[in-house]
Amino acid sequence: MSGNSLGVLHALDNARTQWYHVTAIVIAGMGFFTDAYDLFCISAVTKLLGRLYYFDPASPKPGKLPPSINNAVTGVALVGTLTGQLFFGWLGDKLGRKKVYGVTLVLMAFCAICSGLSFGATREAVFGTLLFFRFWLGFGIGGDYPLSATIMSEYANKKTRGAFIAAVFAMQGVGIIFAGLVSMILSRIFLSRYPAPHYQDDRLLSTRSEGDFLWRIVLMLGALPAILTFYWRMKMPETGRYTALIEGNAKQAAADMGRVLDIEIEVDQDKLSQFKAANEYKLFSSEFFQRHGYHLIGTMTTWFLLDIAFYSQNLTQKDIFPAIGLTHSAEKVSALGEVYEVSRAMFVIALFGTFPGYWFTVFFIEKMGRFKIQLMGFFMMSIFMLVIGIKYDYLKQDAHWLFALLYGLTFFFANFGPNSTTFVLPAELFPTRLRSTCHALSAASGKAGAMVAAFWVQSYTLDGHTHQIRKAMMILAFTNMLGFCFSFLVTETKGRSLEEISGEDGGDQNNNETQMAPVPQLGRQVSGRMESNMKNDDKLLALIVDIVGKYV
Repeated sequence: MSGNSLGVLHALDNARTQWYHVTAIVIAGMGFFTDAYDLFCISAVTKLLGRLYYFDPASPKPGKLPPSINNAVTGVALVGTLTGQLFFGWLGDKLGRKKVYGVTLVLMAFCAICSGLSFGATREAVFGTLLFFRFWLGFGIGGDYPLSATIMSEYANKKTRGAFIAAVFAMQGVGIIFAGLVSMILSRIFLSRYPAPHYQDDRLLSTRSEGDFLWRIVLMLGALPAILTFYWRMKMPETGRYTALIEGNAKQAAADMGRVLDIEIEVDQDKLSQFKAANEYKLFSSEFFQRHGYHLIGTMTTWFLLDIAFYSQNLTQKDIFPAIGLTHSAEKVSALGEVYEVSRAMFVIALFGTFPGYWFTVFFIEKMGRFKIQLMGFFMMSIFMLVIGIKYDYLKQDAHWLFALLYGLTFFFANFGPNSTTFVLPAELFPTRLRSTCHALSAASGKAGAMVAAFWVQSYTLDGHTHQIRKAMMILAFTNMLGFCFSFLVTETKGRSLEEISGEDGGDQNNNETQMAPVPQLGRQVSGRMESNMKNDDKLLALIVDIVGKYV
């Protein structure tokens, strides 16, 4: 054991992979399964909501949600997620990971059920209560991001930590698949029980009133995995790192970890003072800026830029789905039939485009490293989006399957790329006292990017004009290249202990040769310039940070 390492931390870092690691992945991962289902199932039923509550028998087209209502229904959960990430991330560092971990599940289950109930007899009342509970549903979902990532990183050994954290996040892909699958199965059952003509054949009968039950059931089923997971989440002990380094109780940490993991732990309470002394600086302090300022800027900017592109990828769905025969125009299907086609398209895209990318990250992250995967993903996304933007007319009219392939590859490299690594890196780069908060800040920055996509990018292309979509895709390609560049602010964490990465063990965590990933000369040049600029600006910035820290 290293002379600078606590026994419990050394034991966790070097523990063999065992059954409880798998259990922890499942417990934390089911939270992300629930998150993804709740966030994405709304996309399967938004068109049904428009048909039900904005039906106009005089119109040749089915009812459609007004742009403001559509943006609110799809985006309000993102606003809730952002605020929940910040609140629960901060609370996870103040009170401990376990104490607030169950609260997020309870909130998610309760609000998923209430979202489906959406009390009221008028459309104003229905949408008012739907938006209210979708916001608080997002608030609970937001808490799962920093807590799940932090708990998994603090439980894992250093050789497989990245794969474990990525596996938790990969459950998001499974949740997206089930959002489409559940909606598809239920809509098929409703279709067989309540057949209806196409809208162009009979406007009134095309929208069966039973469809009002369908969207409610789809939303309420999001509570089920949260309820099933609650008991096991409550049985998880507090992480050994939090108990030892923050609560200062190495004996309790050793007992907790020894109870769930088959490892022998040396209790060395006397070494805690050295670790606590290296871990007492606050977020708004010159010490934090000098150690992790550029890391935090890097994780926040890359997640922000990634989510702008990731959540904007459905700009071209309306052209791709009909082109490959997954959907028909709204006039040629009934309301229930449209839900079936949309959810089937979601399922197919998620199964063949979204899902594989998550698990490629799980399998390759410890071989390639986080840094290379993130750079590769941003670069490939940029290339594919640029090609779609330049050749949009040709792809839309004459190369349908090539269009679908490029679209699927963009999703694949988003997930075998920055969508996974931006979740993993903030859980590893920062010290124990601030790990949950810094992950929350990074994740909230990502959700800010998602809101840019939901409220601005999609509204910009709402009319479906080809030149606007082409321009938007080219802008997104540039956004991905910015993400590529900002990735040089973060560092490789593969194969190193959390305390070594953060400097909590008293080592020199700012050593550029050990921190920077083994990338080409460009990376070393960028790092050198950053280090030089940082030395020149440190005194001024440190003064500013100290002043802010006194009043925040």
